[in-house]
Amino acid sequence: MMVSVEAAGGLERRMRVQVPAERVDKEVDARLRNVGRTAKLKGFRPGKVPMKVVRQHYGGRVRREVISEVMQSTFTDAIERQKLRPAGGPRIEPDSLEAGKDLAYTATFEVYPEIELRGLEGIAVMRSVAGVSEADIDDMLDNLRAQNAEWHAVDRPAQEGDQVIIDFEGHIDGTVFEGGMGQAVPVVLGAGRMLPDFESGLAGITAGEERSLQVNFPGDYPSKEVAGKAASFVIEARAVQERVLPDMDEAFLARFGVAEGGLEKLRAEVAANMQRELEAKIRAQIRRQVLDGLLIANPLELPGAPVEEEVRSMQEDSLQRMGITDRTRLPPPEPFREQARRRVALGLLIGKLIEDRGIEVDSGRVRERIDELAADYEDPAAMARSLRANAQLMRGVETAVLEQQAVEWLLERANVSETSMSFKDIMGV
Repeated sequence: MMVSVEAAGGLERRMRVQVPAERVDKEVDARLRNVGRTAKLKGFRPGKVPMKVVRQHYGGRVRREVISEVMQSTFTDAIERQKLRPAGGPRIEPDSLEAGKDLAYTATFEVYPEIELRGLEGIAVMRSVAGVSEADIDDMLDNLRAQNAEWHAVDRPAQEGDQVIIDFEGHIDGTVFEGGMGQAVPVVLGAGRMLPDFESGLAGITAGEERSLQVNFPGDYPSKEVAGKAASFVIEARAVQERVLPDMDEAFLARFGVAEGGLEKLRAEVAANMQRELEAKIRAQIRRQVLDGLLIANPLELPGAPVEEEVRSMQEDSLQRMGITDRTRLPPPEPFREQARRRVALGLLIGKLIEDRGIEVDSGRVRERIDELAADYEDPAAMARSLRANAQLMRGVETAVLEQQAVEWLLERANVSETSMSFKDIMGV
């Protein structure tokens, strides 16, 4: 077998493979003999069909099968011989398929880039330092009260923070448009969930009052039918309601599973949860900085196939999060492409780091991760055993643990400084 490879630009390679005719012909003859042993043709007893007749009836199909298999097997042999790492399936174009002549074909494909890691020492990392204050806990408890608030009807004009229950009908050029009608729709004044013209037009409205509003839809409004157009609405307020926060009594505490210990127990549990969230956010910030540093020091030219595969995976994940099962409704690929390129690049760089530095997965940490995943189930021990029996899940957990170990390897060699911040600043609340 003769093999030659040339660069076709960037990461694309063009490989020409020539296979001796004897190899193909011998395999075709061997298969035809096997076919002849069982062939059933009119006028001949099974197994007694002359080879000339067998070749006439089956030769074309058998030769096509052999050529396909030979191209696949020789392509695999050739890339191993040339020490190439294809990044996707090849595009194979036969050059010569004529019987009695050498089989020749050209395979075009992309390869993964050669990586020589740089900048592994001294990646700049800014570690945020913060704690959970009593004021932070107070704010969180206020949020919990707000989330469990009730709406009570009031006999007064609506004001900021009130909820107005409305019926409405909207027209553009005298015609009701799609989405322009609603019954018993709640609108919280000041929440910013409605168009500014619509929400401001409800200020001071009272229960039973009817109003006419003019609303201008912005040019970038998601619905193209109404974007940039003016609409007239007729609105009737069914009710005006004010938010009533619950008292932090036993009933309130019970909503959060606190049966004993009172408010202090709830504060302690809230504080512990906030601390866990804070630490997780700081770890995520540090990880991001480490990986950003690795990417900046090691820019890569990326093959297209793995990036497109990652884009597709992200599109499908997006559908799943939205609860959509119809795969024909995939969102556009472009919003995912930059993140997909980042993931592919980091996968290559982290994989190279693990290989070069001989980082091995910590089995103890894998066990801990499995136990964490099983902890929320009724029988954690049984669930942990079930998870460990799932080979695909275990591979995923091992990969995640190994990648985290690689990040920690880089962090140990990073240039880390610290800055004091508040809980709210770090959490973005």
